[in-house]
Amino acid sequence: MWGRIKALVIKELLTVWRDKKSRMTLIVPPLMQLFLLAQAATLEVRNIEIAYYNQDSGWYSHELVQRIKGSRYFKDVHELKNLKEFENAIDEQRAIIGIHIQPDFSRNAAAGRVATVQLILDGRKANASQIVQGYVRRIIGDFNADILKIKSMSSEGSITSVFRSWFNPNLDYLIYNVPCMVGILSMVLGLMVTALSVAREREMGTFDQLLVSPLQPWQILIGKMLPAMIIAVGESTLIMGLAIVVYRIPFQGSLILFYLCMVLFITSIIGVGLFISSLSKTQQQANLGTFVFMVPTMLLSGFGTPIENMPDWLQPLTWFIPISHFFIIIKGIFLKNMLALEVLTHVWPIAFIAIFTLSIAAWMFKQRLE
Repeated sequence: MWGRIKALVIKELLTVWRDKKSRMTLIVPPLMQLFLLAQAATLEVRNIEIAYYNQDSGWYSHELVQRIKGSRYFKDVHELKNLKEFENAIDEQRAIIGIHIQPDFSRNAAAGRVATVQLILDGRKANASQIVQGYVRRIIGDFNADILKIKSMSSEGSITSVFRSWFNPNLDYLIYNVPCMVGILSMVLGLMVTALSVAREREMGTFDQLLVSPLQPWQILIGKMLPAMIIAVGESTLIMGLAIVVYRIPFQGSLILFYLCMVLFITSIIGVGLFISSLSKTQQQANLGTFVFMVPTMLLSGFGTPIENMPDWLQPLTWFIPISHFFIIIKGIFLKNMLALEVLTHVWPIAFIAIFTLSIAAWMFKQRLE
């Protein structure tokens, strides 16, 4: 039984490798996308959630907090009770930036000394967090200008801010962007190989040979899945190696945990690819189906536009996009050594999506074979 599946897997891999067009399609575009998209992709920031921890009970800190809450830039401003909540808000991505007002803030401001506000940025969203930092600093600057004007103080006694970036100290946008490329390219490869698989068999006239072979439908299904899995994982490993070696992206987490999540993610994508393939009679139809799936997936994934920017009615739909969960896992394992229990909270939606897509694909595939 497994010998037949093995023979089919080898046949699929050789078919892809011997076809010059397929070979170039699998190797050249992903590498070009890595080097181009790593530099070109940008983000827009709206509907921002931030958090603050105010240890000062004076008028100055209260007024600053009220100005921040009243800003049109921020959707939600969460008040935190202690440093542990402050750390968790950034760590769990409930806030893109944290504002820490220390106990002597109002005393220093009233005495004409420099009063400092500490800003903690989420370095996993380097570009977005810097934009938000600019918003907060503008509010602090306006507040400082009003105080100086009222008190006729010199700029030496002023309110200022200092910032630190967690998980990405130098705010290098590539550290956010390049790990995401691993997920994007593994999705493209897994989807493309499986979506074209059955359609190519139909065009070449070899699909009928599978129907009269001793292979069972589930064996054919596995034989179509495994080559896509091997190619996607193999090329993702190459991309990850380039990310670490060429772009110097730090890898802080567990490699085994990362690969387990990657395999599960690719499995969910393969289910979609097989579904498209079972519906397509030609490779042109399969390519069109792949395009139709890819465009909304990338728009809703949170890569190009933060999910928080989307309308409230649209945000729940992102839960059904497997790569939106995988992006969190990638950045978490790459940049901050995310614990297995924390990874599990983002893995189970991918597992659910994988079971659903594979079930639909298997049913459609069986209908086509019969």
